[in-house]
Parts: sequence; C-alpha cells; structure tokens
Amino acid sequence: MQEIYDFLKECGTYYLATVEGDQPRVRPFGTVLLFEGKLYIQTGKVKPVSKQLHENPKAEICAFANGKWIRVAGELIADERREAKKAMLDAYPQLRGMYNEDDGNTEVFYFNGGTATFSSFMEPPKTINF
Repeated sequence: MQEIYDFLKECGTYYLATVEGDQPRVRPFGTVLLFEGKLYIQTGKVKPVSKQLHENPKAEICAFANGKWIRVAGELIADERREAKKAMLDAYPQLRGMYNEDDGNTEVFYFNGGTATFSSFMEPPKTINF
C-alpha cells in the first residue's frame, strides 16, 4: 500500500472516476492519505462526487508522473469517524479554510479492497491487490 500512496503523493494530482446513472464522471483530486493501513481520499458531502459514491461505491483513480501511470480500482467506503477526518485535514492543513472534522460536510472515503496497476511504455505492468 505504501508504494501506491507514494506514487500518488508524487503525482500531486490524480483523476477520480465515478458513475452517475449511466454516465462516467471524472475530476481532478489531490488529497490522499495512508491511514490505518488503508488508502483514503477526501471530499465534501455537498459535492456530486459524494452522492455518486454513496449510490455506487465503485471507483477508479488514475495518475501520471515521470513516464509512468497508476490505475487504482475498487470500492470507496465512507468513514464517518472524526479521527479519520482529522488525520486527512492534518495532512492537508490548507484545506482547513474550507473544511474541519466537525463541520458535517467533510467526508473521507477509503478503498475497501482493490487493485493498483502501475504501467509505462517501457516496462511490463505491475499489479498490486489490496
């Protein structure tokens, strides 16, 4: 899991794909956290992405850096614990102007199992199941 997290942190921006009805939705994200051995992301409950993940938790993220890319697919599960929200916001203090762990809007999701595939044009793919 550390390798997946490190790559996403190096990229800075990754793209999260969700489903709304029968329409894929993709948007850039930048928050990622390794907390209690799980890979977490953060958003606001008022955003469409939150509603999409609650209706269908299947998601995929993709990021690219230095000629390599990663695709992480699995289910994103909401974690309502204050500790998880606080850990995310402590890792991204610049978000505290918009979010806090007690605001009723901050939401963190973790990948509940999944597959990460590292790819490039120069090497064979490497897959990590978690």
